[in-house]
Amino acid sequence: MPTYNPPVRDMQFVLHEVLNVAEELKALPAHAETDADTINAVIEEAGKFAAEVTFPLNISGDEEGCTLDKTTHEVKTPKGFKEAYGKYVEGGWPALSCDPAFGGQGLPFVVNQCLFEMLNSANQAWTMYPGLSHGAYEALVAHGTDEQKKTYLPKLTSGEWTGTMCLTEPHCGTDLGLLRTKAEPQPDGTYRITGSKIFISAGEHDMTSNIIHLVLARLPDAPKGSKGISLFVVPKYKVKADGSLGDRNPIFCAGLEHKMGIHGNATAQIVIEGATGTLVGEPNKGLAAMFVMMNAARLGVGNQSLGLTEVAYQNALAYAKDRLQMRSLSGVKAKDKEADPIIVHPDVRKMLLTAKAYAEGGRALQIFCTLLLDKEHNHPDEKVRKDSGELVALLTPIVKAFITDNGHISTNACMQVFGGHGFIKEWGMEQFVRDNRINMIYEGTNTIQSLDLLGRKVLGNNGASLKKFGKLVAKLVEEEGVNEKMAEFINPIAMLGDQLTKFTTEIGFKGFQNPDEVGAAAVDYLRVAGHFVFGYLFARMAQVALRQIAAAESEGKPTDPFYVAKLQTARFYFAKLFPETATLMRTARAGSKVLMDTDAALA
Repeated sequence: MPTYNPPVRDMQFVLHEVLNVAEELKALPAHAETDADTINAVIEEAGKFAAEVTFPLNISGDEEGCTLDKTTHEVKTPKGFKEAYGKYVEGGWPALSCDPAFGGQGLPFVVNQCLFEMLNSANQAWTMYPGLSHGAYEALVAHGTDEQKKTYLPKLTSGEWTGTMCLTEPHCGTDLGLLRTKAEPQPDGTYRITGSKIFISAGEHDMTSNIIHLVLARLPDAPKGSKGISLFVVPKYKVKADGSLGDRNPIFCAGLEHKMGIHGNATAQIVIEGATGTLVGEPNKGLAAMFVMMNAARLGVGNQSLGLTEVAYQNALAYAKDRLQMRSLSGVKAKDKEADPIIVHPDVRKMLLTAKAYAEGGRALQIFCTLLLDKEHNHPDEKVRKDSGELVALLTPIVKAFITDNGHISTNACMQVFGGHGFIKEWGMEQFVRDNRINMIYEGTNTIQSLDLLGRKVLGNNGASLKKFGKLVAKLVEEEGVNEKMAEFINPIAMLGDQLTKFTTEIGFKGFQNPDEVGAAAVDYLRVAGHFVFGYLFARMAQVALRQIAAAESEGKPTDPFYVAKLQTARFYFAKLFPETATLMRTARAGSKVLMDTDAALA
């Protein structure tokens, strides 16, 4: 059976020592009183909840899955899920970063980020039920009418109701311009929604009394394509004027998908048979409203893989220390045992350190992004808000695709550490691999994220956003460029920064002549950009570790092993993982011809 220990110390390191979150929050009137002690107390309690309440349900939830009563269209979640959700609501966790105006606690997004990383480590399938509600909440805060906010936001905030996003249809996935769900205006100002949706995570369940569906549909006079899409809020149960539940809305679960992983989450086929809905935002501009939810979900999906990477690493490390197999190539290490533990073998260490580095880099990036979100929403300076939002937009596809790709690499590596036992269900490792695999697919496949990064976020504004991030890197390089102890961390990112500028210009020029060049290079480009971002964050983490070690030495105090470990991990990352960028740039430069001029090969 796997175990899980919340990585509170590493979270606190990133929050307080690397990013100085408490100081940053003092500039935000809404969070000026949120100090380090408050953040630490919340994170510690969140870790206990994840480890003690949801983690014990992970394997059983995977084995049992969800069941659909096709007569009533009701879905039963695995044993213990509903009770765990009740404790989640009772503890006030859904309201953590919600607006006090709707009953929220008003804590920063950066604190909520840490809660959800630990929940995802503990039980991704369970966490998706409350996780999707946050996206629905954000979309309604940004685009809902006063009446919609009054009706739905207090119940979403408290967790009494949950939310979903209903986009995909059987004939269209990412290409939402093809969707056919109809919305017919009614005399009372509501809309009659008819159509079908598939792959709706948490689309039906027994954990709350109502589910608030955000549904994309077309008005009768809507233009074709993505410019003719509107967004509607369609509750499972209609809501009366006094806030109590009314009649059942005809939006039903017709089937549950049989999936590779996340069995504990109800991935529903939804049939909408003239359900009553209300318009969110302006007619034919539903994608703008839905993108609030989609972008929140993309950051959330990156967090799912971060959580799985961490828990897989923890269990692989423990196993590698105990499992005896052969002797070390450099001589016997465990003389009192008949064989050495497998952690003495170089490649086992490589697999473990790969997962550790990708977990710690991913954690730093997620916390960095959510701090930017707090600034975007709450900083009094308009320029800071604008710059923060621009950086979040640039980094969102990297969070979603780079962290989930790394999660795939890491969970597979950790399963490999177990050898044959990793392939056996009882150890829990194969579930981490299966659960993570969907993260590379949904909320826009990782190829879509790559096209979004290169096409929209970089070339779309002539590299302006990339240059803003580049200035952060340049500042660090200038600050530490003459520090010999930092050279092994600073030199690689300085060099890649120069290469990335030329690389981007080259792809942009080729893409102007032939758009397929952008498509051919995008996936490789995103991984290069991902390493550039991780490299910057690892250099900042190494900077803090070196300073703490030096301070301890100057005071004659023993060195904290945490900082030694952080330096060793950073060195591994730059030596073994970061150099992938050279290969990626070379393959990207191979161009589109070797892909597109292949009709005979693919006949």
